[in-house]
Amino acid sequence: MDIQEYIESGILELYVYGALTAAESEEVSKVLKQYPEVEQEVEQIEAALQQLATAAAPYNPEEMLAVIKSKLQNKDGVVQLPASRSQQRTRLLSFISVAASVIFLIGIFILLNRTNNLRDELRVVEIENTKLESKLQFSEDALTETKEILAVIRDPQVTKVPLAGQQIAPDAYVNVFWDKSSNKAYIDALGLPEPPEGMVYQVWSLTLDPLTPTSMGLLENFSEDENKIFALENPNQSQAFGITLEPAGGSETPTMEQLYTLGVVENNA
Repeated sequence: MDIQEYIESGILELYVYGALTAAESEEVSKVLKQYPEVEQEVEQIEAALQQLATAAAPYNPEEMLAVIKSKLQNKDGVVQLPASRSQQRTRLLSFISVAASVIFLIGIFILLNRTNNLRDELRVVEIENTKLESKLQFSEDALTETKEILAVIRDPQVTKVPLAGQQIAPDAYVNVFWDKSSNKAYIDALGLPEPPEGMVYQVWSLTLDPLTPTSMGLLENFSEDENKIFALENPNQSQAFGITLEPAGGSETPTMEQLYTLGVVENNA
């Protein structure tokens, strides 16, 4: 028998931990009796494993020996020793380091995602605020304009000229409030029907002798204006006012066949 080969085969470790069958253990016992060097190797294995168990698990060496034995039973005579405490600590620290890095990256990703979401929400809020400010400004402008119109309408110095419906629209009516001090005329056109598409109402200042029309302007955006009150410049010495329906953009002279309303200034009647 090659004693060295027998020792290196791993059977002695299995023998120490009882991992052999009864027949195999009996055979090893016979070899121990025949070869003192083999018996000495077994004693060294027992001593080494006992020291290892004590160092690896000083609080419970029996449990560590049981773990070593189970490892021996799972391999072909090769002993796999558990990692030392320093190795376990190193592995744990490595794991914690990797885990911390992953958590940090996840945290950064979540933070960036939340930041982007907050930026989007802030952008939406800014847009809504801008819209709200525009609406408020529009409301303030509309309120100011309404106050100005009311002041003009109620001013006894302002000349009111009612315009009656003509043959093409007998039910139509308009009131002109002419403020001579500011050369402005406010046209209350609520009594006019909606103009057809592509057509627009045009307001004329008239002198009667001879009959001379002067355009004061157009009642643009008629459908969109809920109040139907339009402010136009009127520096003319008006004796009457008339409104005709003209093609979009207006005409140089009034289309008399499309005369909707007409009214004479009271002191010229």
